Amino acid sequence: MKVLFAGGTGYTPQFSGGVQSSTHHLVEQLREHGHEASVLAALFGDGIFGFKARAKMKLLRQPAVIDTFPGYPVVRAWFPWKAAGFAVKKLKPDVAVVQCHNSVPIGKELQALGVPLVAYLRNVEFHELAGDLRDLHSALYIANSEFTAHAYKEKFGIDSTVIPPTINPALYSTPTTGQFVTMINPYNEKGFELAVRIAAECPEIPFLFVESWMLDDDHRAEIERTLAPLGNATLESRTSDMKTVYGRTKILLAPSKWEEAWGRVASEAHCSGIPVVGSRRGGLPEAIGSGGVVLDYDAPLADWVAAVRRLWNDKAEYDRLSAAARAFSERPQMNPDSQFATFMDVLGYATEQHNMRKAS
Repeated sequence: MKVLFAGGTGYTPQFSGGVQSSTHHLVEQLREHGHEASVLAALFGDGIFGFKARAKMKLLRQPAVIDTFPGYPVVRAWFPWKAAGFAVKKLKPDVAVVQCHNSVPIGKELQALGVPLVAYLRNVEFHELAGDLRDLHSALYIANSEFTAHAYKEKFGIDSTVIPPTINPALYSTPTTGQFVTMINPYNEKGFELAVRIAAECPEIPFLFVESWMLDDDHRAEIERTLAPLGNATLESRTSDMKTVYGRTKILLAPSKWEEAWGRVASEAHCSGIPVVGSRRGGLPEAIGSGGVVLDYDAPLADWVAAVRRLWNDKAEYDRLSAAARAFSERPQMNPDSQFATFMDVLGYATEQHNMRKAS
């Protein structure tokens, strides 16, 4: 089977995040099982990579460019929905998986081109769909959490198969020195402001803030100014090897302010037995489960501080939650082979339904 993942966000090396990590793992699984996989993504014009892609597109006078930077074909275009025809012509997919930004216009183009469609629902920012999902009348749906599935059922009346973000434990499981309380992705919507307040109340505990979504220079400077008065906070640039982060983390802090559809970093941390202190927002409690402590985002600051301090200082409680985190990471719902089998069942059914419609 040839599978095309299509969305309006960027892709590695130009953009990294949970969606890109989960997509890459699915691509690897497909390739391991003898299938072919490719990606249609947005092109960003900045940096050397963007400049070369821009020049190639202009030289060849085509609506998109293809590279194999991650080890498989990636079609990049300013407007991915306008490049859907180009991608289909070049890659000849048997089925397409649309996800996140501009899912509707991209899906409509692929649908019109006769490509069987699956929509992977990875967040609940409905405006990012850029249209009404019900226009993708031939699509089947996958949601990354029960929370996400319920939100789309309420909004659009659609049913979804729930498959949490796929994670390769080998990329995240590592012994840890337990040096830091770590927060990944220091954006305010991810709870950066609250994390800073917690760190300020715990001067005896080292905090590590790690970039995930790329910070522009002004934003990075603002974060550095915010952290400067604290003597216990460190900011690090993003990395493709998260073991270097989790290998120094004792507690993962995820005080998200927005409605997370899941909370991939919690699942990654659990692979190393790292408990999570996180907020009761969206699907994040599903991701944390028994492997940590869940608090209301608006709970008193003292409650957040107490949860962090207890895990930092109470060895028995830490060991209990660490073991629970590791066990939670090994539950059947997170088994990569089981997840992949369910994913392939949905793709197979989408192509089967498409072929039946064609025959009739």
